[in-house]
Amino acid sequence: MKKQLISNELKEVLREEIRVFREKGHKFLNKELTVPQFKSLSGGMGSYAHRGGKEFMIRLKTPSGVISKEDFNQIYDWAVKYKREWIHPTTREAIQFHGMTIDEVCDLMEEALDYGIYSRGSGGNFPRNVAISPLAGVSKNEAFDVRPYAEKVNEYIMNRVNQYKLPRKIKVAMSSDRVAEPHSTTTDLGFIAVKENEKDMFKLFIGGGLGRNPRKGVEFPELVDPMEVVYYFEALVRLFVAEGDYENHGKARIRYIVERMGEEEFIACYKKHLKEVKDSEDLSFTFEPKIITKSGIKTSTIDNRLIEQKQEGLYAVYFHPEKGILETKLLGELLELTNEMEEVSFRITMNEGLYIINLNGAEADKVLEFTKGKGGELKVMQSVSCIGVPICQLGIGNSQGLVSSIIDKLKAEKIDKDLLPIIHVSGCANSCGVHEIGQIGFTGKTKRVNDAPRKCFELHVGGKFELGNTELGDIYGDMLEEEIPNFIYDLYKVLAKENKAFEAWYKDNNDSFKELANKYLV
Repeated sequence: MKKQLISNELKEVLREEIRVFREKGHKFLNKELTVPQFKSLSGGMGSYAHRGGKEFMIRLKTPSGVISKEDFNQIYDWAVKYKREWIHPTTREAIQFHGMTIDEVCDLMEEALDYGIYSRGSGGNFPRNVAISPLAGVSKNEAFDVRPYAEKVNEYIMNRVNQYKLPRKIKVAMSSDRVAEPHSTTTDLGFIAVKENEKDMFKLFIGGGLGRNPRKGVEFPELVDPMEVVYYFEALVRLFVAEGDYENHGKARIRYIVERMGEEEFIACYKKHLKEVKDSEDLSFTFEPKIITKSGIKTSTIDNRLIEQKQEGLYAVYFHPEKGILETKLLGELLELTNEMEEVSFRITMNEGLYIINLNGAEADKVLEFTKGKGGELKVMQSVSCIGVPICQLGIGNSQGLVSSIIDKLKAEKIDKDLLPIIHVSGCANSCGVHEIGQIGFTGKTKRVNDAPRKCFELHVGGKFELGNTELGDIYGDMLEEEIPNFIYDLYKVLAKENKAFEAWYKDNNDSFKELANKYLV
C-alpha cells in the first residue's frame, strides 16, 4: 500500500504534538503525571508506558498491514538503530516496538513522520488501522479486492487525525471474502465483499465488538456500494459523537449504544446520520486498479503454509513467529532473501503473522525453506497472544507465558498431526488476543482456589467469525495457568485417537469435551 500523504501543515501540527508529548513523558517519569493522566495523553500518540512506567511502546500504523519491501526495510533499520531484538506484529495489522525510552519513542515518531509512517491515532480514542483480509488482491476466494477502499478510509482518517474527539476507539474492518478474517462481523464497522448480480458490493455490520460485554454486529439491511465507504465511515463517527457516552469509559464503545437503543432504533439513527453526510459532504474518490504484472512459475511443493494466488504461478508463504515476536535478526535475513525478488511484498495478519506474497514457485520454495522451523508449522504452534504481563499495564495473566508453555509441552510430546486449532490468548478481558471468537480461547484472571489467590485463565470454546456463521465462544470456566498445557495435550490425544481436527470433532462431541474440561476446571 502506498505511503499516506498528509499536508505539510498537518505534518507540522503532528511534529509539535510530539514535542509536547516528549515533555509530558518526562513529567510522567518524574512522577508529575499519574499513570491514568499519562495514558490519556499517550494513547492517541500511539504509545503506552510499560508496567513499571520506565519503558514505553510505540505502535506504527502500517496501513491495513500492507507493507512494501521498502517500508519493511525501513522498519528493520529502525529496529536495528534502536537496538530492538524483536518487534511485534499486532492483531490489528500494525507493528509495535517495545522497551524504549521516552526520547527514543519520540525520536522514532519524528523519523517515521518524515518517512510517511505514522503512530498518531494508533491508540486512544481514535479510529484505528482499517483491518483487511491479509490476502486481499491475491486470494482465489475473494469477491473483489478491498485494498483500495481500505486505503481511502485510512487516508481520510489520517488527514483529520488531530480533530477527532470520540468517546472511545472505532475499529473498521474490510473482508474480501466470507471468511471475514479481519473480524468484520464482530467490530464497530465491518464490510464484507460480495457479488450481487455480478456487481461488487459490501455487506455491512455495525456496532459489534469484543472485550467486556462482547456482541456481534448488527447487519445493515441494504448492500453498500464500495465507492461510498467513506460516507458510511463518517456517518458512524457522527452517530458516535452524538450518542456515545463521554462520562462512563467502561460503557463508551459503540456496542453499548446498540444495547441502549435496540437494533432497530440504532439502524434508523445510523441511516439518519448517513443521509446527513451524503447531503452535506462530497466524499467520493477514484483510484487506479492495482495490477500485478509479474510472470509466474509453478511449483510442485505441497505445504500448509504455501497458498496459491489467483495470479497463475504466484504464491504466498505464511510465516508465524512464535507468539507474534518477530526477531529483528530473522527479519533482516528474510528481507535480504526477498529484496531482489520482483514485486514481492508483505502482509501482516490479524493473528500476528505475516504473508510474503507475489512469489513465483522457485522463490516460494526458497522462502519456505528459509522459514521452516523458525515459526509455527502446525496451527496450534501459530497460537495468538497479546503482549500481556509483565509488559502490559492492564494485563492480569501472562498470556505470552501461557502460549510458550503450551508450545513447549506439545513439542516435548512430539505431536505431529495438525489437529489442534490456533489458540487465542488474552491477558485480560480486553480481548487483544480475540479469545471470544477463537475455536479455543483463554483470558487471564485471578481467582481464589483453596482459599488462596491463583493465576487462572477462563476457557472459551467454539467461537467463529465467518459471514452467516458468527458465534461468540461458550464460556466453560476457569483453569489454573500451569495445568492448561496438560489439558491441551490431553485434548490432542483424544483428537489423534479419532484422527479428527478439533472443529469437526467438537461439533459432534460436546459432552466428551465437557468431560475432559471438567477435570481441569477450578
